[in-house]
Amino acid sequence: MSPTDTCKRNVEITIPAAEVAEASKKAATDIQSKAKMPGFRPGKVPMSVILKRFAQDIRQTVVEELVPKAFRRHADAHDWKVAGNPSVTDVHFHDGEEIHFKAEYEVAPEFELGEYRGIEAVYEEPKAAEEDIDARVNQLRDTKAEFVNIDPRPIADGDFAVVGLKSIQGVEGDPVESNETVLEVGGADSMPAFSEALRGASPGAEMDVEITYPEEYGHEKLAGRTVKFHVEVKGLRRKELPELNDEFAKDLGDFQSMEELRAEVRRSILREREIEAQNKAKTAIVDKLIDSHAFAVPEAWVDAQIESTVSARLRELAGPGVDLAKLKIDWNKVKEMHQERAVREVKASLILGKIAEREAIETMMDEVDREVTRAAKQLREPVAAVRMKFEKDGTMHTIASRIRTDKVLGFLFEQARKTAAE
Repeated sequence: MSPTDTCKRNVEITIPAAEVAEASKKAATDIQSKAKMPGFRPGKVPMSVILKRFAQDIRQTVVEELVPKAFRRHADAHDWKVAGNPSVTDVHFHDGEEIHFKAEYEVAPEFELGEYRGIEAVYEEPKAAEEDIDARVNQLRDTKAEFVNIDPRPIADGDFAVVGLKSIQGVEGDPVESNETVLEVGGADSMPAFSEALRGASPGAEMDVEITYPEEYGHEKLAGRTVKFHVEVKGLRRKELPELNDEFAKDLGDFQSMEELRAEVRRSILREREIEAQNKAKTAIVDKLIDSHAFAVPEAWVDAQIESTVSARLRELAGPGVDLAKLKIDWNKVKEMHQERAVREVKASLILGKIAEREAIETMMDEVDREVTRAAKQLREPVAAVRMKFEKDGTMHTIASRIRTDKVLGFLFEQARKTAAE
């Protein structure tokens, strides 16, 4: 299949008159058994009346039953690998005659698998410098910090002000309110306007502060808004960090010394960076495979990929229990935005699937079992119940596919020619 080809096909199909007659008779009999008409007992309406009164219903029932069946039969007979559902047009149906219809459908692409071993990918063995370890240890140290109340005085950078907040302008609905919020004056995580207003103030002071929040701010009621708060300074605290010694290491877990803690921190950093570096290399390998395989993909699969991606993202943003069907989404714009990426994702799936077949890479049942057990622990539900749910909603297939894909990516990474970054 060349890049200019399409997965779309067209066919004209005829359903024999005998099959149409049999389906029409069955549809009429079913309607007769349920029909209720004045002057007749239920189920006793004469067939002549049924055929005249319910002619359109009979025709619709016959078409809905026979057309999909005829298309599937035709597709199976010709060994078509149909993607999605066909679009049926020009249905010609006259009493006592054959049914003729046209169908436009898509087929799975056929393509020759190109070279996939020895693909060049940038990858360097990860390193962890002493400064990296120091930074991570200091992050751990920060989690063990204590905040100690100090005597009232003018607030300076580095102090932690205890404040009461209440929005008085710029927020829809109920105000944003907190009786006790701790703000590090001059800190990277504090809005600059808060730091500016609090700097030099003392406990007991009150003020109004106007804050402009960025569009991507985590609090939905504040994101992208300019909000005025009434602020009351209630207290002042100092951050006290523990000493970096063996006792600190023991307090963090199964460590006997700072040396052991630093060794584990080093291993953790190396693991993280190795995963990151490998994932980057794997992504580059897949991109090269996509670019070196030119074939068309079914629009139905691309649309399904877009819908799956967008729906998952919307569920993340909107939270559980949200009816996505009620959201006003311009799917034409969404499709346009995500089209190119979705095409590449579908192509990647097809290429990786073919590599898996060529290399006999399969998902083992025990691998799926481990994922189900892990999910059950997270959900705090019995394994058997989670397994039944996953089998019913298709999650089990998704898990198996993901495991196989990960194994294929691992294989490709092992076979790749690793080169250092320039």
